[in-house]
Amino acid sequence: MKVGQGAVCHRFLGVEVEARFEVGEGRGVRWGMSKKAYRVAVVGVTGAVGQEILRVLERRKFPVSELVPLASERSAGTEIEFAGKKVKVRKLEAVAFAGVEVAFFSAGATRSREFIPIARKAGAVVVDNSSAFRMNPEVPLVVPEVNGDLLDGKSRLIANPNCSAAILAVALAPLHRAAGLESVVVATYQSASGAGAKAMAELDQQVRDYAAGKELKAEVFPHVLAFNLFSHNSPVGEDGYNEEEQKMVEETRKIFALPKLRMVPTCVRVPVPRAHSEAVVARFSKAISAKEARELLSKAAGVRVIDEPAKNLYPMPRDATGELEVLVGRIREVEGDPQSLAFFVSGDQLLKGAAWNAVQIAEELAKRGFLG
Repeated sequence: MKVGQGAVCHRFLGVEVEARFEVGEGRGVRWGMSKKAYRVAVVGVTGAVGQEILRVLERRKFPVSELVPLASERSAGTEIEFAGKKVKVRKLEAVAFAGVEVAFFSAGATRSREFIPIARKAGAVVVDNSSAFRMNPEVPLVVPEVNGDLLDGKSRLIANPNCSAAILAVALAPLHRAAGLESVVVATYQSASGAGAKAMAELDQQVRDYAAGKELKAEVFPHVLAFNLFSHNSPVGEDGYNEEEQKMVEETRKIFALPKLRMVPTCVRVPVPRAHSEAVVARFSKAISAKEARELLSKAAGVRVIDEPAKNLYPMPRDATGELEVLVGRIREVEGDPQSLAFFVSGDQLLKGAAWNAVQIAEELAKRGFLG
């Protein structure tokens, strides 16, 4: 993506208006003053990802004419804050989508399957954070820095990838373009945030209980997470891989349009509140040096290289937390194999792994004139 300026025209309440924008390298759209704004629904607004979507919309100054915050009947009537104002949460029901132009779904696959067809019928473009439609061949699975060309206005439903797959894809994409990806071995270090707000609260409570000399209890996770780690808490299939690992394989293949890409993932929960990390060994169709990789990644959209051996300074979830970019470092060559590289990645699971990627998709659609 190149730095530049532009404008797109829309009709809004019968009047043609111009939305001006500036595009920054790797940073999506930075909106200026515009008469065009969108009626935006956030489904699952009280959850961890839903709350993060609100913060990203504010942070990016996405042009929202009206926010429609939607959640379960239990949360309906409560208030959330957006753009300095209190807004009442509405019950998730069919009539709530009337007039909505953009709908972000983050309420699980069951709610997505039920309500996304309704939202689309009402005229909304939908960005879905659940797994419901990710592997549907008719639904694009998009990480804008990797396959943003799929945002061509033909689909009114775009799927947001699994958080670990999205973070991995951003780091792999520049190297794949240069050398052609052949295989990936990846071990993930996944934070509590991947399991939602209750999981984050449980880790926090366990740390407090440990400090107080109390017994540690696990209710959200199957095991105590504080000062521990364990295999990802998703069901394990007959092949020995859990669902998270299966998602990483299937979705990475779809994102890169490499249906036969060889992958060996091992997904692990670690006692980190927020931001996932990944240790990656990737093999390419031609030789690529660590120096070349470092140069490519340093220029890539959505990537920040942190690779300072003298200081033992590399990507850490603590530094990735709250950041829109994916941090990449520890870039090393593999002895005896000039076609392979090893590196380490950290990315905010709630941002690039979910909310930011979703808003980024909407930004790109708006920039190209496909919203409204």
